[in-house]
Amino acid sequence: MKHGINTIDDFNVRGKTVLLRVDINEPVDKEKNRLKDLTRIEGCIPTIKELSDKGAKVVILAHQGSDIEYQSYYDLSLHAQVIHELTGKPLEFVPDVCGPYAQKKINELNEGEIILLDNVRFMAEEMTLFETKLNLTFEQQAQTLVVRKLAPLADLYVCDAFAAAHRSQPTLVGFQQVLPSAMGRLFEKEYTIISDILKSPKRPCVFVLGGAKIQDAFLMMDKVLKEGTADLVLTGGLVANIVMVAKDIDIGKASEDFIYKKNLGECIDMARQILYAYGDKILTPVDFAYVEDDVRHEVAVGDIPQDKLLIDIGAKTIARFEQIIHEAGTVFMNGPMGVFEKKPSEAGTKAIWEAAADTKGYSVIGGGDSVAAANLFGVSDQIGYICTGGGALVRFLSGEELPVVKALKGAAN
Repeated sequence: MKHGINTIDDFNVRGKTVLLRVDINEPVDKEKNRLKDLTRIEGCIPTIKELSDKGAKVVILAHQGSDIEYQSYYDLSLHAQVIHELTGKPLEFVPDVCGPYAQKKINELNEGEIILLDNVRFMAEEMTLFETKLNLTFEQQAQTLVVRKLAPLADLYVCDAFAAAHRSQPTLVGFQQVLPSAMGRLFEKEYTIISDILKSPKRPCVFVLGGAKIQDAFLMMDKVLKEGTADLVLTGGLVANIVMVAKDIDIGKASEDFIYKKNLGECIDMARQILYAYGDKILTPVDFAYVEDDVRHEVAVGDIPQDKLLIDIGAKTIARFEQIIHEAGTVFMNGPMGVFEKKPSEAGTKAIWEAAADTKGYSVIGGGDSVAAANLFGVSDQIGYICTGGGALVRFLSGEELPVVKALKGAAN
């Protein structure tokens, strides 16, 4: 047991049917029918191999696609092929989640064999609307169809999906109510590393926060500053734009309108409160970049055009942030500095990510876009730790007890 949660070491899995919930949600190129990144799949391979090597009958549960935009759902046949290649083990993809065919395949498993069931989000029970509108208890989650159909066929539930630990959905929190449960090796590793950062980071501890998905970023910022985890917060992307507006600094009408278009106005009020308490520990850019006719233009704060959308930090800000990162003891990064996928606006993210790779301190990157940037700029191997979690990581660092962690702890007692 570790952190009050059972691990695989607490169970003899030989001959046992194990339901293994992983997070292998990867960006998909539907035109070419391929996965564009393998980071999350690679992360759970050690758990899959260990269970199989120890003689377990392994039944993998996973999702693919946004749980709000059902149009992005995709079956898991591509993932099955990748898992087979990375484990070097036979693996059968089962195009069913919990129906008669899936049940038949589970019952036919022999020791060491692995199957991957289809996308659990094909079940309405696994959708966010189902989660948020009904607000089911863990016990009620255990009464959903997918749990009632699969739990009787299994001996153990293992969750290796730290990246989805902020979700309260049947395949994430329901099985713990009716089966012995444990966390997988990836979950154990990520939970331990992030917990250590919160408890005793090497100083100075610098948080770099950016990106466009920032609803939880200010909760995290408040928490790490209040608890003294962060000594300094460097801001980029929409996070920086919102902090600038909160400071009553003109970022141009186009950029300010974009904030309200994204319904992020409430984040400005949150930023004001955080600035009032910790303003001296939050750094904003001194210059920005915008792109016109595919040409990058940099402007100082105070000279920002009203009709240009800011999409990256400028050279002076880059130099300032690089120096701070190089001198840090711990660097935590979540969210890029701008639109890094395009050449004219990649400079900020590329430079800051390379600085994190070069720092003598311990660097941690979390979140899908942040990981994608590390892969794009070829620095993944030089980062201290790359966390598969995005939303889960942010919620955890915000001080929230994650539903999956709570369910796993409950199963261990």
